[in-house]
Amino acid sequence: MKIAKLYSFNDIRIEEMPVPEPGPDEALVKVMSSGICSGDVMPWYIEKKAPLVLGHEPAGEIVKTGTRVDSFRPGDRVFVHHHAPCMDCAFCQRGDYVQCSQWQLSRLIPGGISEYILIPEGILNNDTLTLSAGITYEDGTLVEPAACVVKSFRRSGIKKGDTMLVIGLGVMGMMHILLAPHFGAKKIIGADMNNFRLMKARETGASVIDVNNNSLRETVMSMTNNRGADIVISGPNSVDAINSGLQCVAPGGTMVLFAPAKPDEVLTLDPNVIFFKDISIVPSYSCGPEDTREALSLIEQGLVRAEKLVTHRFRIEETAKAYQTVASAHESLKVLIDFN
Repeated sequence: MKIAKLYSFNDIRIEEMPVPEPGPDEALVKVMSSGICSGDVMPWYIEKKAPLVLGHEPAGEIVKTGTRVDSFRPGDRVFVHHHAPCMDCAFCQRGDYVQCSQWQLSRLIPGGISEYILIPEGILNNDTLTLSAGITYEDGTLVEPAACVVKSFRRSGIKKGDTMLVIGLGVMGMMHILLAPHFGAKKIIGADMNNFRLMKARETGASVIDVNNNSLRETVMSMTNNRGADIVISGPNSVDAINSGLQCVAPGGTMVLFAPAKPDEVLTLDPNVIFFKDISIVPSYSCGPEDTREALSLIEQGLVRAEKLVTHRFRIEETAKAYQTVASAHESLKVLIDFN
């Protein structure tokens, strides 16, 4: 079977390897579609994992199950998370699934951009979901990224009537904008420097700010009667973006760190500003089983669908081109590898 293997940011090769054989508690999935995550095009982040088979947003069809598997059968159409928690440890009991040691160690074999993937027992039992008849495989690839957004809203403490600012309008920022009304936001503002993405956000009804030509803080204040945004989502992996967002948070509001900063960057804060304005700063890293289930429900409701977000499709042989399309971030949102 073909796999897409990354050796470095500019070195992605299509290689062959044997199709894995599922053990008694495992399943084999034929991948139909797989997304490329915007996080995977951060060189410092992805290269420390190299060499690796790319991809962690697959959807496909179960073609073989182990002898002890009774919850799935061949022919089932599924979304498969690339991590799954144990559901028993202290972290899992608190709902902090990403801190579970099993969550951190679990993975798809060999990776999502592969013609077939082996689903280990933990992932099969705890975070593999059946796709209903109205959900396409392309929709299925959005479950994991949408689940990360669901967690972001949950961590934000958003309330009905809030004003929300989303900094960075790539596919994750766009998902925040699409789902913001569902979670209660009344006024939605998107900020970016990419004209294509600003246009896409504007089409949803959001107000937009081109940060190439406008001061983010001044424009947000003018849009909110000098109050600021109750919820600020910082998407770019940049301390500059985080600092810009902090200047826009309303008193009593929340800043969500939706992406890490670069390894050599340090965030410096005036604690009195945070204290007296009563601002919360919360991270939102990845997602867990509760989030994927809610994300699938939102997809079934039509709030997030591939037709709204997918801009490019490539064959597995074109993975390097697809990867660079995501990295260049020109006129693209969601980029998929299509195995059909």
